[in-house]
Amino acid sequence: MNSPKTKIRVGVLRGGPSDEYEVSLKTGSNILKAMPEHYHARDIFIDKKGDWHLDGIVKKPNAIIRHFDVIFNALHGNYGEDGKVQKLLDDHGVPYTGSGALASAIGMNKYLSKNVYRENGLKTPHYELIRRTDNSQSMMFGVYANLRKPLVVKPATSGSSLGVTVNITDFEPFLKATEEAFKFSDSVLVEEFILGREATCAVIDSAKTKGHAYALAPIEIIKPQEICPGNFTEKETKEIQEMAIKAHKVLGLRHYSRSDFMVTDKEIYILETNTLPGLTAESLLPKALKVANCSTSDFIDHVIILAMGNKL
Repeated sequence: MNSPKTKIRVGVLRGGPSDEYEVSLKTGSNILKAMPEHYHARDIFIDKKGDWHLDGIVKKPNAIIRHFDVIFNALHGNYGEDGKVQKLLDDHGVPYTGSGALASAIGMNKYLSKNVYRENGLKTPHYELIRRTDNSQSMMFGVYANLRKPLVVKPATSGSSLGVTVNITDFEPFLKATEEAFKFSDSVLVEEFILGREATCAVIDSAKTKGHAYALAPIEIIKPQEICPGNFTEKETKEIQEMAIKAHKVLGLRHYSRSDFMVTDKEIYILETNTLPGLTAESLLPKALKVANCSTSDFIDHVIILAMGNKL
């Protein structure tokens, strides 16, 4: 077996100052456990204050980054998914997994993402944005009245389902929902609620053909169940996969992503795209990988190869 000195040195970045701190710790832990043996992996822990730790010692990011050939970004939410840590890693010239700084910032912002969807012909529910600075009662009522009910209210720049309220039909619950969403973001997205079957579909870049990406089997979410592959027709499955790939490309994402959809009898709507899907034992992406006969270890290897590119 190769010694650690001759192995590719991988830093697994987890934790971070976001509301998804706990999920990130689990994702990072799962990645460390499943890391292929031909890599030398070490845990880089970022605490809730934003301090970086290596081997239990707080150090400046640049003093940690220089020890690694590549960073596996297992962060979620603000700082880890919004382009901030990507910009830091870019400034230090170290390869990292996941999308670049600009694409991450756009992907994290649900409003900007939906603008990109619409500009590129991807059907998405009608939507409006409310900023904290312009949330007067009259403005709020204007947004409420302008969209077909029921409504969904969600933070515009937060991950997971934090601060999300669905199926709103009256103005008072709408005001309460926006107040809750503002706890997680300075802007709130309001969109029409689409009644249908919930689906999610992961996309992975090819390591062999530049610019090519392929979609895994769509998962159908019937809470509390997650069915993979979902009970979709062949036509629906193909359309979901094609839309997921298109979203991945038009948002400028790389390596992997996962998009969420609502499937009705007439249309398929894209809701949002996650640029760094969770990789915990309970996460959706590993379930789709399992159906594709791909282990988490093989997926990690593939993503690191993508991140390092011609540096291998």
